[in-house]
Amino acid sequence: MDVTGSKPPAARAPRDVALVDDHQLVGLALVAALGSSSDLKLLGAYPTVDALLRKQARPGLVLLDLRLADGSSPSSNVRRIREVGGEVLVFTSAEDAYLVREALHADVLGVLRKSTPVEVMIHAIGRAARGLPVVTSEWAHAVESDPQLSDAALSPQESRVLQLFADGARSQRVAEELHITVGTLEDYIRRIRTKYARAGRPAPTKVDLYKRAVEDGLLPAPGRE
Repeated sequence: MDVTGSKPPAARAPRDVALVDDHQLVGLALVAALGSSSDLKLLGAYPTVDALLRKQARPGLVLLDLRLADGSSPSSNVRRIREVGGEVLVFTSAEDAYLVREALHADVLGVLRKSTPVEVMIHAIGRAARGLPVVTSEWAHAVESDPQLSDAALSPQESRVLQLFADGARSQRVAEELHITVGTLEDYIRRIRTKYARAGRPAPTKVDLYKRAVEDGLLPAPGRE
């Protein structure tokens, strides 16, 4: 009995996760893996994006295999999921860098290999379910081998601003480290976003800026610190 009269904290509702993969065993394995997590709720496993969208109007986070039996393209599948408000985490064997790059260009949160250890997998899915990027070595490899990755031509100072800001530091902290005002920092961020947009690599959010910083080697991918 709570004699203080205070209410216990409300339980946090689990975040919805759906799987699009036409291998039944993958779905069974994911059900087992997520069974230990109170923060994630698997809505179901579906063989195609069509099947997913028939059942789930707003699917939350979707773990998307890149090779589906219906022959659909990763970019089309990502676009359709995002049009209904879902986020996408690629869930793949990562054997085809071209398909991974196609999905990355379509704006996914990252790439998760199916052989990832269960604890690491749950952590990555939980991160993506909160809308945060999941940057793995597979993601970095696909980016490094991308011949279409155009240079945004950032100045040394702009690169430094991006490195600090995209790594999670607050604006005031970044401004103090660079000995500039917060207003000047905001001007830098606007210029950086404009340059990436011109390069065909838009970065409208801080998550996008983080992705661009990793792509350009300004921040390390996991395991490459």
